[in-house]
Formats: sequence, C-alpha cells, structure tokens
Amino acid sequence: MKILEVNNVKKTYHTRLGGAKVEALKQINFSVEAGEYVAIMGESGSGKSTLLNLLATLDKPTSGDILLNGKNMNDIKEKEAAAFRREHLGFVFQQFNLLDTFSVQDNILLPLVLAKTPLKEMMYRLDKLAPQLGLNKLLEKYPYELSGGQQQRVAAARALITQPDILLADEPTGALDSKTSTQLLSLFQEVNKQGQTIVMVTHSVVAASHANRVLFIKDGQVYNQIYRGSQNNDDFLNQISETMTVLLTGEA
Repeated sequence: MKILEVNNVKKTYHTRLGGAKVEALKQINFSVEAGEYVAIMGESGSGKSTLLNLLATLDKPTSGDILLNGKNMNDIKEKEAAAFRREHLGFVFQQFNLLDTFSVQDNILLPLVLAKTPLKEMMYRLDKLAPQLGLNKLLEKYPYELSGGQQQRVAAARALITQPDILLADEPTGALDSKTSTQLLSLFQEVNKQGQTIVMVTHSVVAASHANRVLFIKDGQVYNQIYRGSQNNDDFLNQISETMTVLLTGEA
C-alpha cells in the first residue's frame, strides 16, 4: 500500500535581486510503500533537502502534489500544519534539537504533551519504547549529561513515540562518530522491521546501505533508484558507491 506519493512536484525560488528563478526541483515523481526504508542521496545543491522540507510540510511545492495516506498535503492550512506534523510525521535531525532544561523523559514526551495525549497513554508508550532504545536508565538525566549517540537516541525516541506514519531523518549520522552511527543505523533497521516507514536524506553511502531502496537526486530530478533485494549491507554499499560515482562523474 502506498503511504506517500510525490507527483510531478516542482519547486521554484525567486532571488531577491532581479527576481531570477532557481529551479530547486524540476519534476519529481516517486512513491513509498508502507513499511519501506528509503534513503535519498545526491550531491550538495541537488535538491534533496528541498524535497525533505516539502515532505515535512515545512514548505509547499510550486506545482505538483504530495499525498500522505491519500491526503494532499498542499491542502493543509498553515495554522493546521504543526498539528499535522505532530500527528503524522516524526523527525530526526543532524543536530539533535533537544531542550537542555528538560530531562530525557520530558524531551521524549514533549510532542505527546503538545498533542494533549492522556498521561496514562504517554507513560505506556514511554515504558515500551525506552528499553528498545536503551534509554530506560537515562530518563532522569539531562541532554548535556549524555554523549552524542545517546542524545541522538533520545531524538529518535521523541520522533517514534508519536507513532508517526513516516519517520523523516535528515543526515541523522552527520554529527556522530562511526561506532555511534552504526548503532543508530541498526536501530533504524530494527524499527523498520517492526513496520516503521522511514525516509532518510543522507550524504553517507554507509548510512544509505542500511536502507532497502536508495533514490538518487541530481539537478532537481530523480536520476536513478536501486533496491537492496537480497544483498547484504556491504554489497549494497558497493552498488550505491558505484551509482554515486556515475552520478557525480557521468561516466559508467
């Protein structure tokens, strides 16, 4: 079942001086099935961050449609956008965006508090999620007392506790060392196996190799896509690297 559909999406910006048009996205078409784990790759300026902002309802396309569970996100009014994001989307950023004056538990529960979720339901979800992410002994600590990897796990828990239709990850391993990155990516694979749909933007071929499909963006368009199939992470990583080399050099 398709959970996300991106149909003929274009995004054009106008520069302040002279009003020149910049086509960040030219014509993007793809869909994501429920339970998929999709990585989006491309060089800087390719349009992948613009695309993620559109999927996150932080911006609207110049033309085209983005549908989540059949609902056209272009129809969401600005005053309703924040509530829509809380109810349907989870976010994990490169910078963890945690509140240092809140405990780990309060950081994780924040989106549920904003959604006015009953306390009993909040604690039920926390009690179930915290052990899965190795956070049950850290709930009373504060972000500044944690390592980078622990902070990213808190950020992941905050995104997952809302039980989002899609988890959107923007360079989630960008601020982590290789060991901690591997732990986070293994966590993503585990929650994906449990049915969580994930769309991740990344520069890292290692991060992308943990996904089941990689979508390559070049000059604002879908350049190619490849599927893991039965490949292991190492073989899939090699295929991703080869595809990125072709994308960057134009040489097969």
